[in-house]
Amino acid sequence: MNKVIRIGTRDSELALWQANTVKRKLEAIGYKTLLVPVKSTGDLVLDKPLYEMGITGIFTKTLDIAMLNGTVDIAVHSMKDVPTALPKGIIQTAVLERAMTEDVLVSTSNIDYTKPCTIATGSLRRKAQWLHRYPHHTVVDLRGNVQTRLQKLKDNNWDGAVFAKAGLDRLGYLNEEKITNKNFEGTIEVLDWMIPAPAQGAMVIVTLQKDDYYTKAISKINNISAEICTQIERDFLRKLEGGCTAPIGALAEIVGEDIQFKGCLFSLDGKTKIEVAKTMDKNNSNGGVDAAVELLENGGKELMKEIKAEMNQ
Repeated sequence: MNKVIRIGTRDSELALWQANTVKRKLEAIGYKTLLVPVKSTGDLVLDKPLYEMGITGIFTKTLDIAMLNGTVDIAVHSMKDVPTALPKGIIQTAVLERAMTEDVLVSTSNIDYTKPCTIATGSLRRKAQWLHRYPHHTVVDLRGNVQTRLQKLKDNNWDGAVFAKAGLDRLGYLNEEKITNKNFEGTIEVLDWMIPAPAQGAMVIVTLQKDDYYTKAISKINNISAEICTQIERDFLRKLEGGCTAPIGALAEIVGEDIQFKGCLFSLDGKTKIEVAKTMDKNNSNGGVDAAVELLENGGKELMKEIKAEMNQ
């Protein structure tokens, strides 16, 4: 345990919170660590929706390169940002205990959902689900880190914006049904009808396949339950061939000896919804793939073709 483990991370406040969590866990079991913040393309380019940038793993690519060229030893990611196919030579080594998975609506005033509203989000999944439920609303793009998005919500005449509850909680912004920090005050509403992104609320650590020392060290902080559930969700996503920004939701939860799974696929405009719900054996390694096949056979294959055609226009 004499080697210092260099932890690669994005330099946003939330990413640094995640990396510091990993740092504490490793140091608690005797390892020495050093944080190495790196700015990603996704953090630098804020004037385009993610799906228009055409880059797989836009928030992870820079850290992948840093690890491959020896600048860092491991990388910490928000798991929902990680492509389902990792770069050659890089492996998933640990998933930490999962946080809350829900999406929430943040607003500064009471909303009458029956009237036309403007809701902000940079996620195709959130946009499609919102328009499916509220087709008379308008959804505008919102990019940036949590603080930037809250400031944009404050500065614009929008009715609300959708955030991952886990991110707000990790930054210490949640106070029961309110959100507060030094620059923003508002209310939150848990969107229990919205299916989250695959692996939402989970943190993953990757290492180089050839580095046995770091891989062995990181594997000691792996959470098996989180690993099982996120693997099912990501297998579902991979089989659908959606990529990180497609309108696909998935959630797997352990209930007793079973997995309760629900997944969905939407058209980009939210008008079409295809969903699947299954009870799986916890030891069934093909559960996510089986759910995706069922969805594809129920109209998903045709819908995915339509989505890809629209995305490539």
